[in-house]
Amino acid sequence: MSESLRILALEPYYGGSHRAFLDSWVERSAHRFTVLTLPPHHWKWRMRHSAASFAAEVREILGASASVSTSTSATTAGRPGDQRWDGLLVTSMVNLAELYGLLPAGLRGLPAVVYFHENQLTYPSQSKEDPRDAHFGLIHWTTMLAASEVWFNSEFHRRELSGALDELLAAMPDSARSRPLRRQARQRLRQARVQAPGIDAAPQRESLPGDPPGELPEEALSILWAARWEHDKDPETFFAALQLLVEAGVDFRVDVLGESFRRVPEVFQRARESLGDRVRRWGYLPRREDYRQALAGADVFVSTARHEFFGLSAVEAMASGAWPLLPRRLSYPELLSPLQRPERFLWEGGAENLAARLRELAGQRRDAEAWRRSLAPCIAAARRFAWCQRAPELDRALVEAVRGSRS
Repeated sequence: MSESLRILALEPYYGGSHRAFLDSWVERSAHRFTVLTLPPHHWKWRMRHSAASFAAEVREILGASASVSTSTSATTAGRPGDQRWDGLLVTSMVNLAELYGLLPAGLRGLPAVVYFHENQLTYPSQSKEDPRDAHFGLIHWTTMLAASEVWFNSEFHRRELSGALDELLAAMPDSARSRPLRRQARQRLRQARVQAPGIDAAPQRESLPGDPPGELPEEALSILWAARWEHDKDPETFFAALQLLVEAGVDFRVDVLGESFRRVPEVFQRARESLGDRVRRWGYLPRREDYRQALAGADVFVSTARHEFFGLSAVEAMASGAWPLLPRRLSYPELLSPLQRPERFLWEGGAENLAARLRELAGQRRDAEAWRRSLAPCIAAARRFAWCQRAPELDRALVEAVRGSRS
């Protein structure tokens, strides 16, 4: 890459996957980033005030630099705002149209890329007491219109938001005026790019493809489920499938990992009691290294998610050598698209179907050499998301976005 940019990155929810994505890219990027963040709390308020908060912080930065040197404007004639930055990188939680209006005049022409980790039109509602606020979807809409480029973490996400936004705009009271707006939104979404996030280097495990033939460690099938402890991840189906394995006499151990919040589905407590000593790890692992060890020790990674915008935990588990058993929906078929037989790693139906697939895998695992051979292309497919590949690609795409807006 021949061009190194100066990028102002704004992250109003600096935590979890948002933080991991930004930190990992910045650490490996050839560009120079100025990163401004807000704490990962009260997401609704972050969407409502982050534009004003970031604009005020930018003014402070520029004011401080102006007090050091009064000749800045003379050295940047013809390139507004370029004394510090070539472009903006924001997430979909920033109201970009509002931000442009609040920034100093010299920065309003900066090209901007907006990255959609998630959206608030199709993100599952937390409860009936907390209904969806369509205004957040309208913020996404105007942000896309204001951006130079729009990036999504998966093609599934892009398609899903496209349908939801079209439905929202169609509900406008003045239907005649909504038609051109819907066409504009569709065109914007067709032009959007898919730029997947990256993953860290996979942890080492005792046996990986290419190792000498032999027995895999432990006879019991090691199962990993890692997701937010909420209903949209469908823990009920997962635990029902495990109960069927118990009744069928299948020997297994399970790690049930993920972050929990104030309202934890009751099924978790019941499952913890019924599974007893079959449980190895339970709950959130604050140390990244502990989580990596869980990945390295898993034979099978199971997802039962009803909603997922990308599936980062599934990709990490695949890259670590775990057999992915993923629903035939959402972004999962997309993750497995390089494989010749992706159906081997997908399941559909209810708990009975999932339990049947797990019983099959428990039998297949006994042939260590065949197990490793089957997993090799799956591991390769996941490792295409390694940061050593994703960071240069994101760098190149950012250059193209900034160059395209200048032409």
